[in-house]
Amino acid sequence: MKIKSSVIENKFLRIKTINLGATLYEVFHKKKKTNLILNLGSISSYKYKSLYVGATCGRFAGRIAGSKFQINKQKYYLNKNEGINTLHGGKKGFDRFVWKKINQTKNKIVYQLKSKHLDQGFPGNLDIKCIYELNDKILNIRYEYISDQFTHVNLTNHSYWNLNYKKNNNIFNHKLKINSDKYLVVNKKLIPTGKIKRTKNTINNFKYYENLGEKIKLITNNTIKKISNTINQSGFDLTFCVNKNHNNFVASLKNDYSKIKINIYSSLPGVQLYTSQSLKYKKKLFPYQGICLETQYYPDTPNRKNFPSTLIKPNKLYKHFTKIKVS
Repeated sequence: MKIKSSVIENKFLRIKTINLGATLYEVFHKKKKTNLILNLGSISSYKYKSLYVGATCGRFAGRIAGSKFQINKQKYYLNKNEGINTLHGGKKGFDRFVWKKINQTKNKIVYQLKSKHLDQGFPGNLDIKCIYELNDKILNIRYEYISDQFTHVNLTNHSYWNLNYKKNNNIFNHKLKINSDKYLVVNKKLIPTGKIKRTKNTINNFKYYENLGEKIKLITNNTIKKISNTINQSGFDLTFCVNKNHNNFVASLKNDYSKIKINIYSSLPGVQLYTSQSLKYKKKLFPYQGICLETQYYPDTPNRKNFPSTLIKPNKLYKHFTKIKVS
């Protein structure tokens, strides 16, 4: 396994990626002179463990209940890597594959991966492209994919954002706004129950900028846990249903101390908020050090007819984007 890095930059941003997992390794803010995402340190570290840090997750980002689903009466059994369930595509998800870099220009890097039929149990030979592109202060992450069979696909980037100058500071001083009025109710294993509830008058309301430290402090209070009935951890790991809008706005994250802000836009219907309460890697990474805002379809969609469909048709090209505007 040979891990290689690639860099694109302009006068505002420098982006560094690695071919293992088509991983986003660095988003460097040139004016503020700081990297905005977490990484494992040395590139060689990714060979042994990824923790999904900055990785492209697939074939199916998020969880699939019971590691199985059915397409046209044909049952498929997936690789189990979180108890009886499948998380982020199985034990060898897309984050553990070396992607082929097929093109690089001054402002664009293109990776390709060919996932074989029944890879981790998923049907169809799937051809995927992950494209990183810079345009002024905007990083655009695009996915293009096509299969020769009906199959389920859900791709996301799993970067941990930290807008502090010093990355050994946690995210408690960050403020978050999400363009959502609804969220998915989950069980103790973080599998969606199928119910969708309104965020109004709950701990999950991010309609306006909310301080993450204050929110997380409330979550650790047992009374709040009982009221919300959605959190079984000491932080957020929850899918929000993005409100449709003309400019595809998803969320905004800012830090009033560093004066750094990112706005996220996407063609995808959901965003997974994860506040890294379980993050740990040697002395490099620790809980609450980063925040994930994973634009994606909803978890367990193959088993939920009321969720936006992830089923793709044979020989049809599908495209999605996520744009991160940095200021």
